[in-house]
Amino acid sequence: MKGMMGGMAGLMKQANQMQMKMKKLQEELATREFNGTSGGGAVKATVNGENKILSLTIDPEVLKAGDAEMLQDMVISALNDALKTAKDTSSQEMSKITGGMSLPGF
Repeated sequence: MKGMMGGMAGLMKQANQMQMKMKKLQEELATREFNGTSGGGAVKATVNGENKILSLTIDPEVLKAGDAEMLQDMVISALNDALKTAKDTSSQEMSKITGGMSLPGF
């Protein structure tokens, strides 16, 4: 029975270390910037790992076209591109820590 308890304690220690690594990674990802573009670079968006929009750049040439609907679509597309990059990067980094195990809440 003692060996089983030692194994359980080891697992708990590993789980705690994994949780600490994941927390540290989340903090690090929150400060990273992720870029997205649309319209061949006419619209550029930057978000951070907390999904906050940091910047949005629109090429003045796009404004000259006067097509508000097209501009709205390009802005949404650029933002979604940046958010997808942030999410994909976060998932990849987390799976390095968890070894591919999915953990609830992360």
